[in-house]
Amino acid sequence: MNPQNHASQQALLGRRVVVIGGTSGMGRAAALAARRAGAHVFAAGRRALDQRAAGPGAPDPEFVHETVDITDEASVKALFERVGQLDHLLITSTPPSKAPGRFLEQDVASAREFMLGKFFGSWAAARWAAPRMTTAGSITFVTGGAVERPRPGITLIAATFAALENLTRGLAVELGPLRVNTIRPGYTDSDMWNSLDDRSREQLRQRVAAALPARRMGSVDDIAQASLFLMTNPQVTGAVLEVTGGETLVDFI
Repeated sequence: MNPQNHASQQALLGRRVVVIGGTSGMGRAAALAARRAGAHVFAAGRRALDQRAAGPGAPDPEFVHETVDITDEASVKALFERVGQLDHLLITSTPPSKAPGRFLEQDVASAREFMLGKFFGSWAAARWAAPRMTTAGSITFVTGGAVERPRPGITLIAATFAALENLTRGLAVELGPLRVNTIRPGYTDSDMWNSLDDRSREQLRQRVAAALPARRMGSVDDIAQASLFLMTNPQVTGAVLEVTGGETLVDFI
């Protein structure tokens, strides 16, 4: 085992980690990775957790499912009252509402609904977690490559991501020594593509791999690895960690 990887694993041993969005996709992968590293994990989300997520055999008492509605501040506050003290918070969840599409087809209500779910949901999670967090802990948000290369139809998404990345820097200063960072994924082979049939999904993988410098589509495990790095490296704060395979360097839609 690489000594640095071993040190990273040891840094999470016995720590209390909350993953909002931890019942599916990137969040689930990160929650499972944190548990494998020895953390006590609270995987929170709107959906009931598939009990197989914790692995085969008897339920793992150190891998706890919590239900939370990130668009409801009272629900978020109640989650952290139940959890109590924690060390690390990762927020991967996305709004339950569909992104509102092109600017001239939007209204304020639909734009506000998306912003409420992604930006203010993440804000509320940080707000109610921070007072219960150890000074050696961390908060990690998740945005996306669209913030760097906006295109028609995702203007509001890019603006929301940009606001969240600026919040990251501000909170890193205000909440220090508690660390605050953001992961910026690119095209990732996750649950968000479940609406595609098998053939269409494979075509997407091939198109992304052909276009990106990394020559592959990202996986949820890539994001999980990035999240553990940000939790365990004590010198990283106020950073945006891009995990896009070079998506922002090329002209790819």
